[in-house]
Amino acid sequence: MHPRTTTPSATSDVLVVGGGVIGLVTAWRAAQRGLSVAVVDPAPGGGAAQVAAGMLAAVTELHYGEQTLLGINLESARRYPAFAAELAEASGRDLGYRACGTLAVALDADDRAHLRELHALQRRSGLESEWLSGRECRRLEPMLAPGVRGGLRVDGDHQIDPRRLAAALLVACERAGVVFHRAWAERLSVVRERARGIVLADGTGLDAGQTVLAAGSLSGRLAGVPDDVLPPVRPVKGQVLRLTVPKPYAPFLSRTVRAVVRGSHVYLVPRENGELVVGATSEELGWDTTVTAGGVYELLRDAHELVPGITELPLTETRAGLRPGSPDNAPLLGPTRLDGLQLATGHYRNGVLLTPLTGDVMAHALTTGELPDEALAFTPRRFADASLVSPTQSLTEQPV
Repeated sequence: MHPRTTTPSATSDVLVVGGGVIGLVTAWRAAQRGLSVAVVDPAPGGGAAQVAAGMLAAVTELHYGEQTLLGINLESARRYPAFAAELAEASGRDLGYRACGTLAVALDADDRAHLRELHALQRRSGLESEWLSGRECRRLEPMLAPGVRGGLRVDGDHQIDPRRLAAALLVACERAGVVFHRAWAERLSVVRERARGIVLADGTGLDAGQTVLAAGSLSGRLAGVPDDVLPPVRPVKGQVLRLTVPKPYAPFLSRTVRAVVRGSHVYLVPRENGELVVGATSEELGWDTTVTAGGVYELLRDAHELVPGITELPLTETRAGLRPGSPDNAPLLGPTRLDGLQLATGHYRNGVLLTPLTGDVMAHALTTGELPDEALAFTPRRFADASLVSPTQSLTEQPV
């Protein structure tokens, strides 16, 4: 089923700019609250989710200085089982949600010391993780390299297939009555110091009571947004590989495995359908989405050190995408200083993980005008004086 495209000049309660998983979950939840909702995106269901691995890794993704972000990551992870079940029923689609757990391992003494520090931080933060010896790691995952020195078993870090998630949200939005305008947003309409909707690339105006900017890494490029409101979101390139475990899908890996190899993070995410996702690079290269030989080589090299047998698998896909980074690696959610404009962007590496919570937060903000308590720290107003990108570009300018 494909979302319908309407003739322009429509008026809606909520107009969402961006049809990735964040924009779609915002639209779906708002429509469930009884609001009339439209989405502007030339290819809804696309975006960073097409490249993401789908790790729901609130615990193993913990970084120093991000304890506030940890709170909403954990809360969103807690909501995921019910969210996935509701979305699967609403869309009739399988999301590839797996409660399979994660194993973070160390390959040398330095990595082992770092992992020990992470374990201590996790325990101080009240998180559940179990330290394993190298032998215990290999007992859980026999394909691991003999040199594995130790690891952390985190049964609460799960996974989902982001492509299936996006497809399911697209169908759920359609069934909830969301209208799709398959076009580029040219600029924000501002009338008497209030956001009033969007002007499309062909000059058509779309009016709305509230506009939500949820365009991922493109969110900082929409013309017409005042300088002090423009979100400080930048693109962070990530290259990802997909391999296939030949049928009948021997148990190559039973859970997500991740490590730091020579200072670079690498992860392997096994899908139930035999696909194995390997990622991801993190590159500050602007709008470049080129898949490079160096990026592919580094991922395969590091993955091979972790799981030597990986080089025997067919390489079926190489992709590069852009994560929406923010100055503090945390999302910008809810009302801005411009009346009528709200943000749902800047999720960086946690977009898929934060999908359930973002939908709930934005639905609350769109119906009440305020953020719920769990999201107060992520108001866009914390960056009111920051402007990291030029407001003169528009979303019609596609990154190269």
